[in-house]
Amino acid sequence: MWVPMAALSARLTLSAVTGAGALCILGPRVVRRKECSEALRRALSDSRPQPLPSPVESSPVHRCRLEHKRYITSRKLAGILALLLQEKQNTPQVVLECNPGPGILTQALLETGARVIALESERTFIPHLESLGKQHHGKLDVVHCDFFKMDPQNSGLVKPPVVLSQTLFHDLEIEGFPWSAGIPLKVFGIFPMKNEKKALWKLIYSLYSCTSIYRYGRVELNMFISEKEYQKLMAKPTDGNLYQVLSVLWQVACNIRLLHMEPWSSFDLYTQNGQLHKIKSKELAELIQQNLYFVQMTPRKALFTENLTPVNYEVFFHMLKQCFVKRNANLVDHLHSLSPVDAMDLLSKIRKHKNMKITNMYPLDFKRLFEAVECSRGYTYKWLCNDIIEDKIM
Repeated sequence: MWVPMAALSARLTLSAVTGAGALCILGPRVVRRKECSEALRRALSDSRPQPLPSPVESSPVHRCRLEHKRYITSRKLAGILALLLQEKQNTPQVVLECNPGPGILTQALLETGARVIALESERTFIPHLESLGKQHHGKLDVVHCDFFKMDPQNSGLVKPPVVLSQTLFHDLEIEGFPWSAGIPLKVFGIFPMKNEKKALWKLIYSLYSCTSIYRYGRVELNMFISEKEYQKLMAKPTDGNLYQVLSVLWQVACNIRLLHMEPWSSFDLYTQNGQLHKIKSKELAELIQQNLYFVQMTPRKALFTENLTPVNYEVFFHMLKQCFVKRNANLVDHLHSLSPVDAMDLLSKIRKHKNMKITNMYPLDFKRLFEAVECSRGYTYKWLCNDIIEDKIM
């Protein structure tokens, strides 16, 4: 069985064979459907996918510097969350808290005996957090950075100062665990209001590639997420258009639990300069009528196998994206365009009928399908693609 190790090399991604305009590679054993000459076949067999940067690019700094952020200011809510994070823990734990703001939850976590690493993006709150740290004698480390912008593709466009997880964890003496071992640390945060989907994509790429925070093992996320994105995250095939690629990827990768539900109005809204903001916008006024969902996302021990690894996971992503482009089509029709492996044989291996539709496939069905293709014997190429695949966040 394949086991991911710490400090993996840069993940493999799409690379083109030089001079082969009719052919491309996406991870191992992928070829375009257009017929290749023997010379190109030899070139393909001699080539190796080259490490390229992550497809998740950092966005430019938002034009509006008064981007709103939510913070926990209720001591009652902070106490509830601290107990939830401490659940079934007999020993002090390490909690990485994203944008703690006024530090209400930070205080509650410290009182449970946890070691807290506060990643705060607003300088306004840092002096108070540092003062809190002095009161708890080394149990609190304060770092000026934004968790959601950690390990950026283009550091020139990111503020506050760029922080790399590898450097941060080294300086704070946080050691990684093997993937099959326990949880090295817990992350607490609130997904950014305007970029929840982007943050989910960035994290899921890091998880499957075992990079960024997942270089250190099965890091557990404990996050507040909007009602709309929660519904998509947990969607099943019966949920219509809510069921998306992200639904499949997260449900395959993690055990997801709903721990708590809290009205949006329980959170104070601050501008980017740390000033309390009063709701005026009609859009925000409607938003606060909704709930935020506190979910725990724990990576599965059995996520990676001999056939799904941080080396070939992008092929899995591509398969899902291609399937959901025509979500109402029959699975067998997608298989003919995705792989040269016999479609009926694949359906037999995963025990699905030839009239099975994409919208009837559950997340683990997709994983079994991918692994069935990967372990098929007698095929030089396991996957087909009609054109160069774009690694854009959908």
